[in-house]
Amino acid sequence: MNDDTFHHSIRKLLKNVGVNSQQEIERAVRQALADGRLRGDETLPATVKVEVAGLELDLEFTGDITLE
Repeated sequence: MNDDTFHHSIRKLLKNVGVNSQQEIERAVRQALADGRLRGDETLPATVKVEVAGLELDLEFTGDITLE
């Protein structure tokens, strides 16, 4: 195993997940505000799940997205 390649691929995956997830969450919040489904002062519980096939790795991270 090449550690540099391995670490680079993990960082690349996590960067992609982070950037795209943020964009999609922002889009969904703006749409929910526009539709009146959110007021804009909510705290939204969120869960992120990471699975890696072949490793029996199943991680879950929780946190809150606060709008105000």
